[in-house]
Amino acid sequence: MDIDRRRFVESAAAAALVGVAGCSGTAGTDEGAETTTTGSATETATATATPEPSDAYAASMAPAGEVSLDEVPSSVAVYNPGYADLLVAFGHGDAVNSLGFDAAAGGRTLDAYYARLDGVSFEYEGLTQLNSGSGEIRVEKELFYELDSDLHLMDPALVDSFDGWDRADVEEVAENVAPWFGNAYSRTHAQPPEGWRDGYEYYTLGEIADRVAPLFGATERAAALASVREDLLARIEEGLPPESERPTVASVIFFDGTFYPSSIDAPGFANAHVRPLGAADAFADTEAGFGTTYDYETLLELDPDVILHRYGIASYYDVASIRETIAADPVGGELAAIRNDRFYPSGTPVQGPLMNLFQLEMTAKQLYPEQFGEWPEYEQGDPYPEIPAEERLFDRERVASVVRD
Repeated sequence: MDIDRRRFVESAAAAALVGVAGCSGTAGTDEGAETTTTGSATETATATATPEPSDAYAASMAPAGEVSLDEVPSSVAVYNPGYADLLVAFGHGDAVNSLGFDAAAGGRTLDAYYARLDGVSFEYEGLTQLNSGSGEIRVEKELFYELDSDLHLMDPALVDSFDGWDRADVEEVAENVAPWFGNAYSRTHAQPPEGWRDGYEYYTLGEIADRVAPLFGATERAAALASVREDLLARIEEGLPPESERPTVASVIFFDGTFYPSSIDAPGFANAHVRPLGAADAFADTEAGFGTTYDYETLLELDPDVILHRYGIASYYDVASIRETIAADPVGGELAAIRNDRFYPSGTPVQGPLMNLFQLEMTAKQLYPEQFGEWPEYEQGDPYPEIPAEERLFDRERVASVVRD
């Protein structure tokens, strides 16, 4: 398939290319055992909490290594909304001074979830947009000098991959402005740029949050949010039907008559809201798999029970309109997910701890309505739907109080 076309479609998903750089997360464990990679060696490890550093504002995470700050940073450069969500969760959303792409686009997505958390919001107006490119990622080095941040909550390996950057530029900004601290390639366990691969590690959402928290004096908040997520996952696991009764699911982006597939159970925190639901991936056993695109006819051959459209909540895709387009096609209208009204807006793979809670709840309702209650109608631009109190899968006030207090 046309690689540039795939990149274009993915970039439209979240402010031109927000999915390239995602990472952020909930503290504590993620989905149990996950794959952790250092360089070319791969081993399976269970997510564990990071030991508390001796310095109150010191933390360590690959590939940046150890970072030590004299005080909690009050101005933080952020590339994707997932890390902004992490700072909001830690009570420091006002420290964010930038986003990689259109701040209004990322901000609207965050606020769509925060609308259901009393007293939680994100002020995104006036944030600096870092990327000025279109087909490529173009971030000017001088912009980091202008922002003069206390911390760059960004993966230095990712920054090295930007057009016009090299490792010397990355190190220069770290020395003259502020350190880098982030991990982007854990999103899909993609390989970082050459030169960063030795010692690179892949983390779960929880591990990332545990490692960032000490820089903001937020270890207790991280633990409290981890507890909420653990309770939510336990509730979901307890309610899951037998595997034989679970639907086949296709995770896609639809653009210009073409479906762009994505795995729902591949490693990485991009799937932290789908993988725990244990559904069958409609593309998993196909010869083409995820390395191609699907038209109406080829998707109908698979005919998944459920179709999840990524970036569907207050983002760039109007999923209700897309559903109408597919339904109007003679072949698309024959898809079971269309006929049975099981074509849903799904969450963003670039997620932080608060987003992830809502996206887990959302996916549980979309895949297993009999067990967890039906997912309500959703229209583009609306906040996350108001779920009746008795059908909520986690306590909103419990989460809001962690963020506010």
